[in-house]
Amino acid sequence: MKISYRSIRARAARAGLHVPVAWLRHFGLDSNDVLLASHGRSGSTLLRFILAEILSGEPSTFDNIQQISPEMGLQGRARAILPGGGRLIKTHEPYRREYKRAIYLVRDVRDTLLSAFARETAVDCIHTDLDSYVRPFMQGKVIHWGSYQDHVDGWLNSPLAKSGDLLVLRFEDMVKDLENSVALCLEFLGAPAELSVIQAAIQNNSLEKMRAKEDQAKKLPKVKGEEGRQVGRGRIGSWREKLTERQLQIVDEYAGETLARLGYPSGTKNGSSERKSPAEIQQQSFLPNIRIRRPRTSIAGSQAQVSGEHRALRIRVGGEIANLFCWYHY
Repeated sequence: MKISYRSIRARAARAGLHVPVAWLRHFGLDSNDVLLASHGRSGSTLLRFILAEILSGEPSTFDNIQQISPEMGLQGRARAILPGGGRLIKTHEPYRREYKRAIYLVRDVRDTLLSAFARETAVDCIHTDLDSYVRPFMQGKVIHWGSYQDHVDGWLNSPLAKSGDLLVLRFEDMVKDLENSVALCLEFLGAPAELSVIQAAIQNNSLEKMRAKEDQAKKLPKVKGEEGRQVGRGRIGSWREKLTERQLQIVDEYAGETLARLGYPSGTKNGSSERKSPAEIQQQSFLPNIRIRRPRTSIAGSQAQVSGEHRALRIRVGGEIANLFCWYHY
C-alpha cells in the first residue's frame, strides 16, 4: 500500500499531534478578529473568497487568500481587513474560548461525509472504501477536529451564541440566496457593502472561476478526477443516491438529533419516528437567535495608544509563534 507524506502527517495528527499544535497555532489572536468557522467540507471556501474580495478590494486567489483571510496559524502576517483592525480567520476547530466573534457555516453531514471521503482519497490520506469510512467519520476518528455532532453542538451552545456574537448560516440556504447571505455576513462584520459590489464578488467567484483559480494555484496539491478537488461542486442532497440505508442508519445513530436540530430531514425509513421532527425542535428554539451586534468600540485617548501598542506586540509575537507551525495543514 502506498503511503504518502500527507498520509503520514494525517495519521500523526489523528494520533494526538493535532491538540498541542492547534493550541500553538492560536497564538496572536485579538478580540477584534472574527472567525469563519465550520466543520470540514462545509462550503467555507466559497464564502471566504467572496468576503475576502469585498473586504480587501482585490480579487481572491488561492495564492493570496492566506494574506487576506488566513487559515488559523497564519494570522500573524495577515491583513487587518475588518473594522477596528480585526482579521477574518478561517478555522475548522471546535469552539474555543479564544474566539470572541464568529460566522459559523453548517452543512448536512451526509454531504460533507461524501465530500471528505472523496477529497481525502484523492490526496492519498486514506486507503479504504466508503462503507468502512462512515462510522469512523461519524465518531470523529478520521478528521482532526472531532465529530460533526460535537462540533455543531459546541458552537451552537457556545457563549457567542448567547451574546449575539455568532452568526449561523446553513450552506444550503446560502447557496439558494447567496446575495442576501453575503450581505448578512457583511452586516454582522460591521462592513456593509453596496449590492453591486456583492454581485461583482459573487460573479468573480462562481464555480467555474473558482475551479479555474484552483487549477492556476501554485501551492495546492493537484488531484486526478473531479471528486477530490478542493473546490467541490457543492451538491445538495447527493447523499440520497450515494449512501446506503445501513450507512444512513449509522449517520442517524450519531448525528440524528443534531441534523433535526438544524432542520435537516431524516434519511432513514424510521428516523422521523425515532426522534423529534424539525418543526418540533424549531418550536423549542434550539437554534441560537441571530442577533447582529456591532463590534466593540476601541478605547479613546492615551489609554488607547498604550493599549494599541501592547495589542500590536502581542499580535506580532503570538503570530510569529503560530506561524512556526504553518507546515501543519488543516
